[in-house]
Amino acid sequence: MDRLQLLNKINESGAVAIIRMADSARLMKVAEAINKGGVSAIEVTMTTPNALKVIEDIAKNMGDTIQIGVGSVLDPETARMAINAGAEFVVSPVFKKEIIEMAHRYDKAAMPGCFTPTEILTAWEAGADTIKVFPADILGMAFFKAVLAPMPQLKLMPTGGVSLDNAGDWLKVGACAVGIGSALLDKKAIEQGDYKKLTENAQRMCASIAAVR
Repeated sequence: MDRLQLLNKINESGAVAIIRMADSARLMKVAEAINKGGVSAIEVTMTTPNALKVIEDIAKNMGDTIQIGVGSVLDPETARMAINAGAEFVVSPVFKKEIIEMAHRYDKAAMPGCFTPTEILTAWEAGADTIKVFPADILGMAFFKAVLAPMPQLKLMPTGGVSLDNAGDWLKVGACAVGIGSALLDKKAIEQGDYKKLTENAQRMCASIAAVR
């Protein structure tokens, strides 16, 4: 699918699951579990061991049901390698125009991390498809309403501070989707191999989103 189709799918689902795991062997089972619970967009961070191989495996085996992206990208070359491995969207904790340009060269979505209204607008004017507001828990939901009031054209996605039960609340104040990590991916459940718990977490989060749609 092209970049706009991918963005539409992510916005329709309302969430991107952020996976940071030391054990990449379990990551595929985690992806399957949350996908079963209704989460279709998954961001594998570059801090994951063998991240590029993991992205390649998920794209190859689950590409029909999951939109796979790469996170924690700090430079355009890393973005290029992840895209070649199968990433459909590129997420960064910071704003670098060069990363956006690299993603768009391959018709992939770019989601830079921003914090201030000026930085957000600068990234948007540089071509960002979605702005990852990070860390969103410091800014809070009121920030989203305040920024979107004079700039309603922006597509904002909070990362940090999103829980299973407040995901819908973020969308209610104007977010196009949410980025969620540890709240969804219960560390203890993963260590115990309790993937059913992850599916239940995904279902609970998706219910929060569905309630405001």
